[in-house]
Amino acid sequence: MTLSLAASTDLAAEMAALGRAARAAARVLALARPEAKNAALIAAAAALRQSAAGIVAANRRDYEEAAARGTAPAFLDRLKLDGPRIEAMAKGLEDIAALPDPVGRTLATFTRPNGLVIERVATPLGVVGVIYESRPNVTADAGGLCLKSGNAAILRGGSESFRSTQAIHACLVEGLRAAGLPEAAISRAPTTDRAAVGMMLAGLDGAIDVIVPRGGKSLVARVQSEARVPVFAHLDGIVHVYVHAAADLEVARRIVLNSKMRRTGVCGAAETLLVDRACAATHLAPLVATLLGAGCAVRGDAATQAVDPRVTPASEEDWGTEYLDAIIAVKIVDGLDAAIAHVERYGSHHTDCIVTRDEAAAERFLAEVDSAIVLRNASTQFADGGEFGFGAEIGIATGRMHARGPVGVEQLTSFNYRVRGDGQVRP
Repeated sequence: MTLSLAASTDLAAEMAALGRAARAAARVLALARPEAKNAALIAAAAALRQSAAGIVAANRRDYEEAAARGTAPAFLDRLKLDGPRIEAMAKGLEDIAALPDPVGRTLATFTRPNGLVIERVATPLGVVGVIYESRPNVTADAGGLCLKSGNAAILRGGSESFRSTQAIHACLVEGLRAAGLPEAAISRAPTTDRAAVGMMLAGLDGAIDVIVPRGGKSLVARVQSEARVPVFAHLDGIVHVYVHAAADLEVARRIVLNSKMRRTGVCGAAETLLVDRACAATHLAPLVATLLGAGCAVRGDAATQAVDPRVTPASEEDWGTEYLDAIIAVKIVDGLDAAIAHVERYGSHHTDCIVTRDEAAAERFLAEVDSAIVLRNASTQFADGGEFGFGAEIGIATGRMHARGPVGVEQLTSFNYRVRGDGQVRP
């Protein structure tokens, strides 16, 4: 539906005011004492617990509307909130509060021959815009991480989770208020109008310093195409598990099953299984049977189809597909070099794993696979900021500038140089 000129003007004015308030709040947060930020996080966690019933009720309305529209099960899983998930959000805020404060860290100190003392010190980025779909928990994670790192946040959740994010955001504001910090430190675009996304991507008149998208491929592609400010993002999570010739079968079975089926809709879920030809005779059939037995559809090459009639043929497109569903592509590869080459050709530089008892092969894989997260003998579902000890994550970045991998509080800081002299002048 096309907005009227008056409505469009009103929304632009509202979003510009949101940006100005966030910029002013960012200046306060940059100087806020760690105790104040932590107090806000802990108070917000308490508010989440106290408001759990109301949050679940709001989420139920969002969920029922999404289900009625025929939304995919994986999407619905990301949308749904219940008591344990709300408790996980609250615990996540407390975990963030317990982290060392990232602002003001001295990253390096050196003295020049002329006596100048130069320090590189961690500073906040400023205002972080977060645009996300379906995952209402991102509201708490992103708001908490930005607050801890001294950044103001402008959050724009998806229309499908509008009520849920509104209820969670109210708890974050309650925490800020309790700690005496500006409420605009964690702002929320109060509209489902997609025009607000475009305004954020344009930077809100210079108010936004970085954008973080969390959502499907179309959202991330739009952000990366249209953003006029830096972006922390990944486009696809085409995640591989490579079962090397020296893999222990039971370890491989456990890792493959967890990597694929623990939660199929997360970006760290495995999408392709590569099995070394040298162990295929003993490992391929049990691995395929385990996946099929767990309800996972298997699309395989000719060798994989031969071990079980339930395997359907894989197309060329399957090797580069992020299913986010109970589907996996399986292929036989001729050794470590072929596995690395496959990952390089079809992967998305997100997360990849090798299962092996061979130290040399593992170290080669870890060194040569150019992904943000590379694992040996561990589930790819550990691709998560909380599992890295970051308290939570605002997203996974696969770029090579500034932040890579889980984006936590340290990755949400920049730095400046502080130079102390004693009257020196340059000749």
